Amino acid sequence: MPNTSNSPQEKAPAPAIRAYLGGSFDPVHNGHLEVAMSVYQHLLPIATRLQRTLHVSLLPNARSPFKTQSTDPSHRLNMLKLATENTPIQINELELWQAPPVYTIDSVRTLRKQYPNDSLLFIMGMDSAHSLDKWKDGLRLTDHVNLWVFNRQSSTDVSDGISDKFSDSIISSKNHTKSLQDIAFSKTQLPLSLQPHITDSPIELLTPTIQQLTDSSNSNSNNTDLKNANQGRIYIDPRPITAVSSTQIREQLQKLDDQTNKMPVAQRQIASIASINDIISNTESNPLAKWLNPAVYQYIIAHQLYSAAQFR
Repeated sequence: MPNTSNSPQEKAPAPAIRAYLGGSFDPVHNGHLEVAMSVYQHLLPIATRLQRTLHVSLLPNARSPFKTQSTDPSHRLNMLKLATENTPIQINELELWQAPPVYTIDSVRTLRKQYPNDSLLFIMGMDSAHSLDKWKDGLRLTDHVNLWVFNRQSSTDVSDGISDKFSDSIISSKNHTKSLQDIAFSKTQLPLSLQPHITDSPIELLTPTIQQLTDSSNSNSNNTDLKNANQGRIYIDPRPITAVSSTQIREQLQKLDDQTNKMPVAQRQIASIASINDIISNTESNPLAKWLNPAVYQYIIAHQLYSAAQFR
């Protein structure tokens, strides 16, 4: 019979594993979920073996610093909830209600203080990792978290460390050999101070925490320094991903809206239903079918988001 007592001598639970994918998610699309699920599926057997709780979360920001307009945070949050329903992916609202700009370094410091003993991972593209020396305190990120880096086949604008880390990408199984060659080259292009932190195994982002927990249990140390043994590593995922522009998704939504607005009301309703059915049945003729969750698309229509008139 298992011991269910709350004795002080009872062994403390193993630290959790927490991974975060940041972005504006305007709108959230299947590419975002593909990346988050890829990390989740990769980490789950490791977490199970180590008997550690796994959390993979989307971290929406208040507003993209590269957009003059951004959809209301409450709408983006509602779409995120619809997109992640029936998935293990969570949503963290840490940045969502803050006044922009919100810098990544501030977020990771906050998360490290909230979860001092957990393994924290931030997910980003290779282009962002290459430019961390241009972010606000970007080279200090590894003082607080580990980095899980995907090798994107195409790049978006380099940010200034403002939290819009990883928008619009999807896993691809093509050109795997080429990707490994690209990663070998990319490692040499990381800022020099970060190159010693590179590891070839994702488990290296996690296992030091177990050793640290063992060491701390054998001492009376009360070390509150944020930089400790379970931080400061960078794993470069060899699976390539191809960029998908949410800007293009918004433009396509605006075109559809502009076309349907020219129709009589009854025909407009039929056209909207047809577009939703295209997405549900993954019709190749509708470019949105590959990227949008049907519930998210229905929400966009119901709330008239990304309409052509909205951006004139």
